[in-house]
Amino acid sequence: MPDGAGNHPPRHHDDLAPRLAVVITVIVLVGYFSVAVTYVVDGNRSGGTIDAAMLALALLPMTVLLCLQMLHSFPGLAPRLSRARHWTLALQAVLTFAPFAIFKHAWLGMPGFLAGSSLLVLVPALAWPAFAAILLCTDVLLFQVGFGWGQVAYTSVSTALTGLVVFGLSRLSGLVAEVSRSRAELARLAVAQERLRFSRDVHDLLGYSLSTITLKCELVHRLVPRQNSRAQQELSEILQTSRQALADVRAVASGYRKMSLSAEAATARSMLAAAGISATAEIDCAPLPELVDTVLASVLREGLTNVLRHSKADHCAFEARRSGHRVWLTLVNDGVGRPSTILRADSTDGGSGIGNLRVRVENLGGRLRAGVRSDGWFELRAELDVSVAAPRRSGRERGSEEEYGPGPTVTA
Repeated sequence: MPDGAGNHPPRHHDDLAPRLAVVITVIVLVGYFSVAVTYVVDGNRSGGTIDAAMLALALLPMTVLLCLQMLHSFPGLAPRLSRARHWTLALQAVLTFAPFAIFKHAWLGMPGFLAGSSLLVLVPALAWPAFAAILLCTDVLLFQVGFGWGQVAYTSVSTALTGLVVFGLSRLSGLVAEVSRSRAELARLAVAQERLRFSRDVHDLLGYSLSTITLKCELVHRLVPRQNSRAQQELSEILQTSRQALADVRAVASGYRKMSLSAEAATARSMLAAAGISATAEIDCAPLPELVDTVLASVLREGLTNVLRHSKADHCAFEARRSGHRVWLTLVNDGVGRPSTILRADSTDGGSGIGNLRVRVENLGGRLRAGVRSDGWFELRAELDVSVAAPRRSGRERGSEEEYGPGPTVTA
């Protein structure tokens, strides 16, 4: 299997739903703006003809308002400008209310978009009061241009509905994109976990068996009488084949098991964000030896899997720090006692992920602790010595070149 196999599944099906949500939202927004343009056209008719100058004057701010609305509905269109969304909201407010002085009731289609943008840009504590204030200001302006109570009530309801539709569709398209990203990350995580499981099986079972065959062949090779040349030849070929098979298995297992803590941390941030979990991360441990880096990355991945599978966490934090020859990784979350709604845990099997990790950490001279802290948060902590060049030998984990050393040699 290629090294990158399973990491990049086809994306066109995954992207279809978010793209469709964006297209629908854009069509609705453009449709609402088109209705607003008809208000301006009707308001500038004089004797059956349209005042072209006034229409051109209206289209300029309306185009700017449409661009601002797209920016607020889809922050990813211009990430740099999205950092100044409060200023763009203020500009939208000015372009929404100032033209009333010129176009009067013909401009009544614009406040609804401002109301929707206020819900998208401002925090909830300010968004809903701003929404109500926009409706109130619109009502005052409509009274100023001569509308009666009935017309004002109708326009207020229309403005409120426009704002809610704009807000709802914009948020819905964002949620569809987040769900799509979350599904892609969950799929990638599932593939990575399966690859890691396969690597452990190859490493622990087949590698050990092939090593045993190699050692047995070497022993028999030495015990066979020297004059039995045919037996010596056959055993030599068997021994060579087993050595080659062992080397191939070691290469496969090693290729699957190499991981990076920094890369896994970046994936963890993205995964937690997609799952709606507030994440805090600090990775400050400088470059690590390959074995230590792989084990810590495995600890982080297994801890993240447990957070998603066994708890409903709102907050999660992980950090990796280094002091001298010691490095430690800590992963904490506040989801103790609340079942997950993201991944369904297998009720028939408690799993052995933490147990496998504890063995791997201890083989490198470290220690792994997992449990609930006094403040109610669950903590997973791994400590390792970065000066360890090779793991201890263990009967439970065998099969890699680092753990065995060179294959046996035979002299005829």
